[in-house]
This record gives sequence, C-alpha cells and structure tokens, in this order.
Amino acid sequence: MSSRTRAGGPKRAVHTVQIPRQRGRRGAQPFVIVVPESPSLAREAAGFIGRAVWKGRRALAPTGLALVALAVTGLLHVLGWWTGLVLAPLAAAPGAWLWFLQVRRPGRGTVALWRAGLALLATLTAAWAALAAGFGPLAGPLELVWLLMWITAQTAWLIVRRTH
Repeated sequence: MSSRTRAGGPKRAVHTVQIPRQRGRRGAQPFVIVVPESPSLAREAAGFIGRAVWKGRRALAPTGLALVALAVTGLLHVLGWWTGLVLAPLAAAPGAWLWFLQVRRPGRGTVALWRAGLALLATLTAAWAALAAGFGPLAGPLELVWLLMWITAQTAWLIVRRTH
C-alpha cells in the first residue's frame, strides 16, 4: 500500500501509514495501520458549544466577567491575603459615584432605581472581591454570593439589552 491520502467521502480522508519492518524479523510482513480522520464526538460537541458561545458572546458578557473575577480573586488570594485589604476601599466607590451623579444630574423614578440598583450591585461586587481576595473565592458563603451576583447581573444585562 502507498502512504498517500485517499478520500473516503466528501469530508473524510483516510491516511494509510506503513511502519517499516522490525530488526530481527526478516520474513515478517510490515504492519499497516489505517486511521480515519473523522472528528470525535467530543470534538464535535466542543465545536458546537464554541460556536454557540461565540454567536452569543455579547449576551454572555457578564458571565465572562464573572468567571474572570473568580479567577483573578483566586489568584490574588494565592499571592497574599493582604490583597483583600487593598481592594476593600473600592467598595465605597459606587456609593460615591451614585451621590455625585445624583447631585450633578438628579434622576427620578426608574432612572434613580436603576442607578441605585447598579450602585448596590457594584458595591456588593467590590466587597465580594475584597473578601474573596482575602479569604478565597470559594470560602464559606462567598461562592453562593458570587453565584447570586452572577445570576442578577446576567439577568439585568439581558433585560437592558432587550429594551434598547
């Protein structure tokens, strides 16, 4: 057999590989291995999931940010517990932003509610990041808080994206 690639169908190809004779076995025939090039079921599933995630990448932005936050706080915790103390003052920033915005451009009704909700979620996120960097992102109730914040942010993101 030759070692050329033969087409087995529209998308399939079969490679024929010939292994040379082994030393000491002069009369034996060589081994021939035929390997089909059809993708595995795991590769097909990974491709399907990857295409679906890529298609909806804008809708899944909070999910990506939540996973990055989980990984970064885990890395900060490994680097040192004191990184939580560095992040702790950031929890006051959303409250200051809300106060500044309400003084400069007062909002009423749903605008004020959305601002307050966003400031609350950002404050909770900053406080979670500080605690997760200090104690570890999966310590105690921090993983449940992360999950609830992720669900809230993803739901709010989908609602805001649909209305605009």
